[in-house]
Amino acid sequence: MIEILEAMPPEQFAAFMAGALVVNVVPGADVIFATACGISGGPKAGAMAGFGVGIGVLWHVTLAALGVSALIAAYPQALSAIRWIGAGYLLWLGWKSWFAGKGLAEGSGVPSGWRAFRRGILSNVLNPKPVLFILAFLPQFVDPAVGPIWKQVVLLGGIFAFSGGVVTVAYGVLAGYAGRALAAKMGAVNKVAAVLFAGLAAKLVLD
Repeated sequence: MIEILEAMPPEQFAAFMAGALVVNVVPGADVIFATACGISGGPKAGAMAGFGVGIGVLWHVTLAALGVSALIAAYPQALSAIRWIGAGYLLWLGWKSWFAGKGLAEGSGVPSGWRAFRRGILSNVLNPKPVLFILAFLPQFVDPAVGPIWKQVVLLGGIFAFSGGVVTVAYGVLAGYAGRALAAKMGAVNKVAAVLFAGLAAKLVLD
């Protein structure tokens, strides 16, 4: 995997990291769950929920590595099609973020640390949306000239899962200390995220 990272153009990797940060900071279902766990169970429960979510993402990365590699091997032109589909999906996420509510569903948290961890894994693994997103997002940053597609997807997916886990853990811990004060700020974060999603989608189609 090191050789893949070394062969990847620095600007391509920087664009991936910027996009991953935007995606992971957005208060989606995983962040909402970790935040709710932090509010109901304290910093430990929030952290365990975020850790569980990060583990669950690895399942979707594995599916993406298998599916994307097979598709591009059979149809090299599929990478271009995936790029446009991915940009459209990011615009749709931006639209959803702009109009998303700022509150947390009552009773959506789990107060126990290990229960929050297990629930975080399970809720992510059983949710079809993450694999659809990963299939739309990761291929934007792979290049057949760099090396095997599956290795690039595994590498970038692992980084995405790790960074997402760290961000989600941070949300959970902060919620454990700040409680509803953090939840009240979700609306503003959603607005900023919507703009960033739109910018990322534009970059993908213009590059």
